[in-house]
Amino acid sequence: MPQIIVLPHEELCPEGLAFEEKPGVSICDSLLNHDIDIDHACDKVCACTTCHVIVREGYKTLKPAEDQEEDLLDKAWGLEPNSRLSCQAMVGTTDLVIEIPKYSINMAKEGHR
Repeated sequence: MPQIIVLPHEELCPEGLAFEEKPGVSICDSLLNHDIDIDHACDKVCACTTCHVIVREGYKTLKPAEDQEEDLLDKAWGLEPNSRLSCQAMVGTTDLVIEIPKYSINMAKEGHR
């Protein structure tokens, strides 16, 4: 199984984390399943950008983003060429290194999983 390495995030994952994940699971669900409470204000339906992540390694192994995701990513804070919405990017067969940006467009945390 591929490994997901989450880089340290001041609030959500201060120490960073590494874990294995089954292919086909969204990065968002994978993070939530490992107690990393990433924002997902639209409940993972590709309608916001609060689950924005930067894929530092393994980006090219992910299936390309669809048009709706690409349009939404334009609104994400800290957008980079290897940014994805974690609710739309599915784990493949290659290890991934994920960075959760410090800020999102959400001014308040939703507090739901």
